[in-house]
Amino acid sequence: MSETTLRPRAVVSKQPSRSEAATSSSSISVNEPETPKSPSRPPTLSQRAISQTLTSTANLANLLPTGTLLAFQLLVPIFTNNGSCDSATRPMTLVLLFLLSFSCFLASFTDSVKSSDGQVYYGLATFKGMFLFDYPDPSGAGLPDLIKYRIKFVDGVHAVSSVLVFGAVALRDKNVLNCLYPTPKHETQEVLNIAPVGIGLICSLLFVVFPTRRHGIGYPVTSGK
Repeated sequence: MSETTLRPRAVVSKQPSRSEAATSSSSISVNEPETPKSPSRPPTLSQRAISQTLTSTANLANLLPTGTLLAFQLLVPIFTNNGSCDSATRPMTLVLLFLLSFSCFLASFTDSVKSSDGQVYYGLATFKGMFLFDYPDPSGAGLPDLIKYRIKFVDGVHAVSSVLVFGAVALRDKNVLNCLYPTPKHETQEVLNIAPVGIGLICSLLFVVFPTRRHGIGYPVTSGK
């Protein structure tokens, strides 16, 4: 009688299907607790004040006449020899800063009018009205009443503020500082760091409290003009 040899049956391991794996992974991810996010802290009052002050100081150049600012950026490096002034260039730099300051002061009193034919004419405001530079008719026919364009108190405020703003911008220029204050003392350096920021904040408030309706040389003319 022959013996029957029994062969072991191969065990087939059952692989989990993709759907079952996805279900198990999703259940694990659902059961995991979410890490709490730290809430963003709102800026404090002092931080917002400092940010607003720096923003107003950075935008000081927008309050100046375009031609004066362009002349400052082009001529200051030449007059100061890139900040290396001597006995000849230092007085020339001071004269240049004085002329540019006077230009800012004078530009605050310029204005523009529109004639009946739609042409825009520029002039200088006076205490009696407005003096036009290039209007062909001396009688002023075709122009609005020029008496309402006379100098007012707000014009003086803007003129003084423009000069202060130009001084603040000049004090922030490295060529001007290296020329006028090559080796400043500690107290002088503190004044040079704080004064432009204070001037920028005060002048920005003055421009808001005393808005002007003048559109001087180089500024756009509104429909009401």
